[in-house]
Amino acid sequence: MTKKVGILTSGGDAPGLNPVIAGFTRTAIKQGYEVVGFLDGWKGLIEGDIEALTLEKVKEIVQEGGTILGSSRTNPRKIDNGFEKILETLKNENIYAFAACGGDDTLGVAKILNEKGANVVGVPKTIDNDLEATDQTFGFDTSINIAIDAIDRLRTTAKSHHRIFVLELMGRHSGWIALEAGMAGNVNAIIIPEFEYSIDELCNLLKNRHEGNRTYSIVVIAEGVVFPEMKEKIDKAGKDSFGNVILADLKVGEFLAEEIKARTGLPVRGVTLGHIQRGGPPSAYDRFLGLRYGAKAAELIIEGKFGRMASLQGTQIVDVPIERAVAERKVVSKDLWLLAKSFFG
Repeated sequence: MTKKVGILTSGGDAPGLNPVIAGFTRTAIKQGYEVVGFLDGWKGLIEGDIEALTLEKVKEIVQEGGTILGSSRTNPRKIDNGFEKILETLKNENIYAFAACGGDDTLGVAKILNEKGANVVGVPKTIDNDLEATDQTFGFDTSINIAIDAIDRLRTTAKSHHRIFVLELMGRHSGWIALEAGMAGNVNAIIIPEFEYSIDELCNLLKNRHEGNRTYSIVVIAEGVVFPEMKEKIDKAGKDSFGNVILADLKVGEFLAEEIKARTGLPVRGVTLGHIQRGGPPSAYDRFLGLRYGAKAAELIIEGKFGRMASLQGTQIVDVPIERAVAERKVVSKDLWLLAKSFFG
């Protein structure tokens, strides 16, 4: 009897998810497996919402952004008998094994399911590029190029109107997008969650620029930065099903822009790039990387290597234990931060 395998995409979307689905489906079908997709992440597995994936269905999705399977932030831990319902769906639908594509929250659930006896493998997905067990996640390349384009466009307006722009980019716990886009975009200051950089220090830098021969500035800040002055905002912010603060409620970029304006009297505007960073078609690199990740996930199932995750190490796609992916986050090193800081001003 033909074995049936599945795949789900969970959490925030990232450019490259459809290539992952295509790579997984093509590889599994060509090895004689039947493939299904679970709709809207863990929600689909909990509720038994499944659709067949065929070569025809995935033939032309590699260039598309988003995910044809849909996604959600459903947390099985927060649902009564959530894990039991997932295991029941796998049994009732005769699913031999499946791939979970997501970040640390999704892979944390996958780890628990593996311990409960489910045949599951992982695909690392986070726009923030903060999973320790892989050198780079798909979607990151697309996001930093979108961010650089935004920086280049803001610079023309900043120059014309002699203005400061504060651009908020994604990055809840790690500042990879802000760091790489900021450095490549030649901005004047970069603020990331890993390292303290006070508002007063930033204001002094900006005043010195604008008192000299510079009449504009661009500051990049990661959305997960928390200043001591934001305590009241944090207390009022909502949380998602995994207990993460809803960063849209904090609006750190707007907060910083108002603080700079109040402390310096300079003209400042805050801009939040938001979901634009993770929307639209993936870059060529992310299409290539996504296909490789998806194919590797299918190969892990074929080889019976459950509880493992596809991982980019150098230029090779290998596999590592899922628990490595959720053990700790990949953060910006002090050396990189000091390099970036040396270019401020």
